[in-house]
Amino acid sequence: MKVLILFIAWLVLFVLCWPLALIALVALPLVWLLSIPFRVLGYVVEGLLAFLKALFFLPAKILR
Repeated sequence: MKVLILFIAWLVLFVLCWPLALIALVALPLVWLLSIPFRVLGYVVEGLLAFLKALFFLPAKILR
């Protein structure tokens, strides 16, 4: 459903301003490729925070 909405929005943009739509069509894969390291970094930080949370709450779980 999300892809369909994105496609319809691109078609509307293509009708209104075709050069901008073609630039968006070329730029989208490049932006996606540039965002991969940041997503990986986000997963690493999320895992690290979950590990620290589990480490800090470990004494409470043991005493319970």
